[in-house]
Amino acid sequence: MPTTRHASDACTLLDADHKAVKKLFKAYEEIAHSSARGIAQRKLDLAREICHELTVHATLEEEVFYPALRAALRDTTPLAEAEVEHASAKELIAQLESMDEVDEMFDAKVKVLGEHIDHHVKEERGQIFPKARAARQLDLVAMKDELQSRKEALMGAEMA
Repeated sequence: MPTTRHASDACTLLDADHKAVKKLFKAYEEIAHSSARGIAQRKLDLAREICHELTVHATLEEEVFYPALRAALRDTTPLAEAEVEHASAKELIAQLESMDEVDEMFDAKVKVLGEHIDHHVKEERGQIFPKARAARQLDLVAMKDELQSRKEALMGAEMA
């Protein structure tokens, strides 16, 4: 049975991640043009946190959410597009993670990553989530539990 829009389901959990990372991008943007003492380290820390959150989120979607949707949906074009967007984001994440200094290229990469993520989120909210919620054979409430469990495992593994 499809879940209602108001129920706490897999889409709700994934969208909470979207909102959390959006706050991190806003925090970065607020300090992007500052030359205050210690700001470079704050930028590095925020960028690393953004990259970590996005990496965990992408893993959840790629391991659990997208495969379930591929099996349930006839039109998987939005999923293919989402996977291409993930690949693009992963490339920028890898570039950011390899940088040890904050310069104008670092700031530009964070900004472009944020723009990519904004676009990706709009497509998920506008196309993928509604299709997932309409798919009768998907139990998005049970999937939320699976996603939450996997997220905790990923967060724990990366903290160790």
